Amino acid sequence: MQAIATSNDSLASHDRLADLAVDVLARCRAAGASQAEVGIDDERGINVNVRMGEVETIEHTRDRGLSLTVYFGRRKGSASTADLAPASIAATIEYACAIARHTEEDPCAGLADPDRMATGSPDLDLWHPWALSPERAIELGIACEAAGRALDARIGNSDGASVSSGDSVSVYANSHGFVGRERATHHSVSCALIAEDDAGMQRDYWYSCARSAADLEDVESVGRRAAERTLRRLGARCLSTRECPVLFAPELARGLVGHLVGAASGGALYRRASFLLDAAGTRLFPGWFSIREEPHLPRGLGSCAFDSEGVATVANDLVRCGVLERYILSSYSARKLGLSSTGNAGGVHNLRVSPNAGSTAQILRDMGRGLLVTELMGQGVNTVTGDYSRGAAGFWIEAGEPAYPVEEITIAGNLRSMFSGIAAVGAEVDRRSHILTGPILVDRMTVAGE
Repeated sequence: MQAIATSNDSLASHDRLADLAVDVLARCRAAGASQAEVGIDDERGINVNVRMGEVETIEHTRDRGLSLTVYFGRRKGSASTADLAPASIAATIEYACAIARHTEEDPCAGLADPDRMATGSPDLDLWHPWALSPERAIELGIACEAAGRALDARIGNSDGASVSSGDSVSVYANSHGFVGRERATHHSVSCALIAEDDAGMQRDYWYSCARSAADLEDVESVGRRAAERTLRRLGARCLSTRECPVLFAPELARGLVGHLVGAASGGALYRRASFLLDAAGTRLFPGWFSIREEPHLPRGLGSCAFDSEGVATVANDLVRCGVLERYILSSYSARKLGLSSTGNAGGVHNLRVSPNAGSTAQILRDMGRGLLVTELMGQGVNTVTGDYSRGAAGFWIEAGEPAYPVEEITIAGNLRSMFSGIAAVGAEVDRRSHILTGPILVDRMTVAGE
C-alpha cells in the first residue's frame, strides 16, 4: 500500500521539488529563455467503493507531474511531463523552448509582475494526513451504506458508498526568484441510495468532505442523510408551467455564484463572451448583498497564499452592497483588459456570501408558496447572454412547508434578473466547497412542467 505522507515526508518532498524547480529554471535560462515558470506536483491517495455490503473497488493513486512555460521575449512555449526522470525533464525543456522560438509574439505574454509575488507563508492549516488503511476504509464505507439501508425497508438498493483520502505537495517557481510551496490534504465520505414504492424508484445522495478527517461528518450520519433525502423524493410529481419564487438549496446556490465568477472572469471578458462586459462598478444585486474573497481561511477548501502565477492572494470584496467591485483576473487577462491582476490566476479562493436571513425553514415560511430546488440537471447557462435554463427537481412549498416532491421540470430566467431578484440568503452555509453560501431565494423564475 502507498501510505499517505507524514509531515516529515512532505517537508522532505518539498525540498526535493524546490531544488528540482530551481534547477529547471536555470537550464531554461541557459537555453536562451528570458523568463520561465515551472510547477511540480506530487499527489497520492486511496479511494474505496463498496456496494450492497461488498467491496467494489480499491484504488491507490500516485501522480507526479511537471509543467513548464518559457518566454523568449513575448513568445511563449509550454510543455509538461508526468515523468520526473532526468531525460524526460530535459526533453520537456527542449520542447517548450522549441515551441516558444516558433510562436508569434503576444504583447500580453510574460510572468506576473515581480512586485506582486507573495512574500509571506501564512499557516493555513491545510495539512492533515490520515493514515487510512484499505481495511479501515472498507469498514467505514460498509458502515455508511448499512446505516442508510437500515433506515427504511423501502431502500432496497444502493449505488454504493465511498471513502477517500489524499494529499498533495506542490511547488511553483519562476525566474523572478519566487519559489512557493503548498501542501494540502483532502478527505471525503459519500453515499447514494435507491428507494422504491408503488409510484416508482428514486435516488439521492449525501457526502462530507474536509481537509481534516476529524472534520468529516460521522459515516453513519452520511448514510442516514442520504437515506432521508432519497425517501423524501418518493411520490414525486410534475408541475404545471408557472412563475413563482425559487429557493436554491445551499449545495446548489453556490452554482449561482459560480455563474457570476465565470462571467466576471478575464478570459470571458477579453473574448467578449460575457453578459457582464463593462459591468464592474455597477449594481447587479440588491443593496444588502455582498460576496467577499477570503483566501486565508484556516482549513478552507480554496485557501492559498498565492495564485498559480505566484501573485499574493489578499482578502477583498467581489461584490459589496450589490455592486460588482472588480473582475477576476490573471496577469494575462488583466493585460488584455488594461487592468491589474487580482491574484486569481487559477480561480477564486473561498468566496463567502453574506446572509440576510435565518434558517432554510424560516425562509420557506416567509416565502409561503414556491419551489425548493434540491437537484439541477444539464448545462443550460449561456454566459454570453445570461440566459439560464436547467432541468430541476425538488419540492413544491405550500403555506411555508414542503407539500410534495417534484421532478421533470425546468427552471428558467436570465442571470441579470435573477441576481437583481435575490430576496434572501440563508445562514445555513454549505462548507463543502470554496464557495460558502447558504440557500438563495430568487423572487421569481419561470417553472416549465406539464
